[in-house]
Amino acid sequence: MSFTSVDFLEIDALLSEEELLSRKSVRDFVEAEINPLIAECYEEGKFPDHLIPQLGELGVLGANLPEEYGCAGLNNVAYGLIMQELEACDSGIRSFASVQGALCMYPIYAFGNEEQRRKYLKEMAAGRLIGCFGLTEPNFGSNPADMLTKADRVTGGFILNGAKAWITNGSIADVAIVWAKLDGEIRGFLVDKDTRGFSTRLTKHKLSLRASITSELLFEDCLIPEENLLEKSNGLKSPLMCLTQARYGIAWGALGAAMSCYDTALRYSQQRVQFGRPIGGFQLTQEKLVKMVTGISKAQLLCLHLGRKKDTGNLKPVQVSMAKMNNVAMALEVARTSRSILGANGITGEYPIMRHMANLESVYTYEGTHEIHTLIIGQSITGQSAFG
Repeated sequence: MSFTSVDFLEIDALLSEEELLSRKSVRDFVEAEINPLIAECYEEGKFPDHLIPQLGELGVLGANLPEEYGCAGLNNVAYGLIMQELEACDSGIRSFASVQGALCMYPIYAFGNEEQRRKYLKEMAAGRLIGCFGLTEPNFGSNPADMLTKADRVTGGFILNGAKAWITNGSIADVAIVWAKLDGEIRGFLVDKDTRGFSTRLTKHKLSLRASITSELLFEDCLIPEENLLEKSNGLKSPLMCLTQARYGIAWGALGAAMSCYDTALRYSQQRVQFGRPIGGFQLTQEKLVKMVTGISKAQLLCLHLGRKKDTGNLKPVQVSMAKMNNVAMALEVARTSRSILGANGITGEYPIMRHMANLESVYTYEGTHEIHTLIIGQSITGQSAFG
């Protein structure tokens, strides 16, 4: 059964031909290549890495970066729609693309020199090189400023020591974007997978994002060459800029998960007969569906507005915090409500709802928890910091 996205407010009329085509191309690919196997991948706890080259060919990796580096050069609304379609399939698939593009390719483009851009970006856009992003540590998630990972200057480069946790793509990455303190200031480093002293450890027994690779990164006296420093990275602001890029994509992705759950529940309510008629004809079920479609529609408008602002260079990080905070919370509520409409059937792998619900519990927390984004917005509107 093909997925139908919500368009109650006729938002499609506000999209360009290129944006609609980008969405259709990814939706067609997802329906043909990923949907048939994603439930099995989730149950078995494996990521369908054989599809990475095809994702590269499709142009979804770093899709909003310039064409001169092998990327699609799409605008940010088209990029958002791509993230929506990937997460309508599974948060783990969108997470892979988000990390590759927003957290790995973006910092190389934004903070790297031209030689680094030429070395990595085209290969990453094609899916021939995989990246991961190392910021979070075992003891420091919401407060990355206190990170312990450290780089010391030596002849010809730097010695890196420390550990990173909850790293998407970590065990399959060819290069890690690692943030460490150098002379007390946070800087970015390119750490190739064959660097001596660099190892990864797969995070097992996950009950969420099971179709995604999560790992720890371990650095023991790793010698990082001078040319692997991201020269333009400067302080905590640099990794936070990367997170803003990723959070923007997450806001769109959460829409996809919500749409998938709502679409499943709506179709089910039209077919499931109880007490002599489809359950969609009962007032309580209709109220649930109405609340869901309203929440999704409002989140669509929020994403579209921020996408247009991003394309004009006027998007503020705090506005992205609102979209991430609102849309993920909305998607979780939609998933839970959709599950209730399906009753016992809602917990089975035959339908995507329980998988989305479990995944969204992770999305609710990562890239800044719901609470952290609440405080970011609170500080913006009151002028008072509630941190610390």
